[in-house]
Amino acid sequence: MVRPYLPLNAFRAFEASARHLSFTKAAIELNVTQAAISHQVNGLEAQLGVTLFRRLPRGLMITAEGDSLLPVLRDSFDRMAGAVERLRDGHLREVLTVGAVGTFAVGWLLPRLSAFRERYPYVDLRLSTNNNRVDLAAEGLDFAIRFGGGAWHATEATRLFEAPLSALCTPDLSRELKQPSDLIGQVLLRSYRPDEWTRWFEAASVSHPGPMQNSIVFDTSLAMMEAIQQGIGVGLAPPLMFERYLASGTISQPFQTSVSMGSYWLTRLHSRPVTPAMAAFSAWITAMVTLGDDV
Repeated sequence: MVRPYLPLNAFRAFEASARHLSFTKAAIELNVTQAAISHQVNGLEAQLGVTLFRRLPRGLMITAEGDSLLPVLRDSFDRMAGAVERLRDGHLREVLTVGAVGTFAVGWLLPRLSAFRERYPYVDLRLSTNNNRVDLAAEGLDFAIRFGGGAWHATEATRLFEAPLSALCTPDLSRELKQPSDLIGQVLLRSYRPDEWTRWFEAASVSHPGPMQNSIVFDTSLAMMEAIQQGIGVGLAPPLMFERYLASGTISQPFQTSVSMGSYWLTRLHSRPVTPAMAAFSAWITAMVTLGDDV
């Protein structure tokens, strides 16, 4: 099959003229003369056998035929520009979409993203955050980083690390807490898992305090951390994810007692083929976890 000749310069002249509704402005954008633009558009109209513009005393009016051609050309030019961008510097650029629990994204991943970008500059990472509820297929994600036990339907899960929960509070409140039992009666902040504090008190060898009426439930540890900093109560959160706050003295960890409720996992659908970008990210994040930030 012989493909028809496509006058790309004429198409570009038409597209620019249609955006500006002016041959003069199109000529300035494309760095050619107004006569050249007019000539290109006239030639395209002759080749197609249609009128693309009505020439008016003060500009142009696009015709129905031109209006039907314009979105197709815009999409085509955008796709060509995207393809060229992905091939910039002699390498194929790839988009990688990753969804991550907000706590993990802010507390662990973001401080290390510059290292990933330096090592894999040809991967365009698209990062979205969630509260541990994610649908890989519906959201079109290559990976999801989640917290839990590692068992998700039709999903391959690679364990990253545990992030045990400990009591965290303001430094002022921390100085008032001499022993774990002092937490009984405090406003206790937790996630949606109802047994977190019960298990923490058991780990601290504190008699079960009974039903915790004075508690607030959060859907993310990030929101809980804001409440902790405001002195609203004592939160049960992973210190590993909030090392910056601890190092700056914004919050304190009054007791070393901790309890593990699960691990962070790198997950992907079994049905999703592994792309080079996915392989690069998987190798990088597992190496960072195993060998530390010096890889």
